[in-house]
Amino acid sequence: MSLLEIRNLHAGYGQMTILKGIDMMLDAGEIGVIVGPNGAGKSTTLKAIFGMLNITEGSIHFDGHDITGISPEKLAAHKIAMVPQEHNVFATLTVHENLEMGAYTRRDDYSRVMDEVYEIFPPLKDKRRQAAGELSGGQRQMVAFGRALMIEPKLILLDEPTAGLSPMYMSEIFDRVIAINKLGVTVAMVEQNAKQALAIAHKGFVLANGQNSYTDTGRALLDNPEVAKSFLGG
Repeated sequence: MSLLEIRNLHAGYGQMTILKGIDMMLDAGEIGVIVGPNGAGKSTTLKAIFGMLNITEGSIHFDGHDITGISPEKLAAHKIAMVPQEHNVFATLTVHENLEMGAYTRRDDYSRVMDEVYEIFPPLKDKRRQAAGELSGGQRQMVAFGRALMIEPKLILLDEPTAGLSPMYMSEIFDRVIAINKLGVTVAMVEQNAKQALAIAHKGFVLANGQNSYTDTGRALLDNPEVAKSFLGG
C-alpha cells in the first residue's frame, strides 16, 4: 500500500475548479516532485492534500486513512507538515522560538528533535537567538523546514522551496531535502527548478491544465524528449 494515494482529485477555490482528476501515489521514504507550467495546479495539489481548499470529487488516503478534506490542524496528528512558499516564518520571533512553535502540539520532551534540526541545518544553531526576519532568504527557508520537522512528520509538503533564492542557496536547499528524506521522511515537493528537482526525485509528476501529463521516475522524465521539450526548456 502506498503511503500517499490520490485518486481522481477534483478541487479548487470557491466555484473555480483547478484540479480535474489528479492521480498520485508515493511510497514511504520517497521524494515526489510535481512540476509543470504556471497554472497547472501544482501548488493547488499540495493545498488540497493539506485540507486548505474545496475538494469536490476524488479521495486522498494517507497511511491507510482517508484524509480527504481534513483540516490542517488535524493533519498534524497524522504526521503531515507543510512548508508554504511565502509567509512561512514568524519574523519577529527568534530562530529557536520558531522551532518551538513547530512543536506547539507536542506534550513530550522534544529536545532531541530540536538537536536533530540543528544538525541538519548548522547555520540555524549559530543564529538561534536571532530574529528570523533578519535572516537571508535561504536561512529563513531552513527555519521553515526545521519548524515543520518538529512534529517528526511522516510526510512533508514543500511548496516552491527554492523560489527567489540564489543559486548557492538553491543547491543547499536541495541538499537539505535529501537530508530530510534520509531521516525517513517522505517528501512531496512543488518546484519551478524542474531539472534540479527531478534529479533528486524518486517519482515525478508533470501536470498541465489540472491533469496528469506524465508520471514516471525523476530520471525517466529527465530523459523523456517530449517532457524536456514541453516542460523543461528543451
